[in-house]
Amino acid sequence: MALKLSGRRGLFTAISVATMLAAPTCAVAHVPAQDQLRPQMKLPGPPAKLPKSPSSPSGRARRLDFLFGALKAAPDAASAKEVEARIWAIWLETPSDTAALLMARAKVAMVAQQTDVALKLLDTVIKLRPDYTEAWDQRATLYYLKDDYADALANLEQVLIREPRQFAALAGVGMIMKDLGQNKRALDAFRMALAINPHLEKVPELVKQLSEKIEGRNI
Repeated sequence: MALKLSGRRGLFTAISVATMLAAPTCAVAHVPAQDQLRPQMKLPGPPAKLPKSPSSPSGRARRLDFLFGALKAAPDAASAKEVEARIWAIWLETPSDTAALLMARAKVAMVAQQTDVALKLLDTVIKLRPDYTEAWDQRATLYYLKDDYADALANLEQVLIREPRQFAALAGVGMIMKDLGQNKRALDAFRMALAINPHLEKVPELVKQLSEKIEGRNI
């Protein structure tokens, strides 16, 4: 599934992201049975509690640009977490009361492990508001936990079309690639995520492990 990123600015080009996603999506058809290939990690997601972040459409992009600059320049993990929480607060702002209600119900269903119910609710949100990135992201998480890597990648693709700086989605791509044995693409995705958010938990260690495996210990 090709990405359509023409005209978008940011760290990633259409070629780099599409190359990462295209081949493994096809390879999913050859994934072993679920008991042979189980996910080792959940997709990264937002913190449980977020600061309030009232938003206006005109200022949203400007505030995100400022926060991403602050995130990259954060002197330590604690400072980065505060900035990251504010970024998530903007990302999680719902575009309508209906979307907010459906997302709340989807969260309850996810906590209760009612995956099919949660998926139907997220399907409805995306149908109503396809511009709401968080609904795509949450649906990717559910598909990932169901070992449905093809649909998880397809939803992460939609997240990155709408927000190329979504570091959790990039880390999620890396995890799927790693599970599929696509170590080079996993490494590329993890490095992209770290270029945006250098303080992601566990990702630096994954980059170290994969780089040693692929490139050698002296590189």
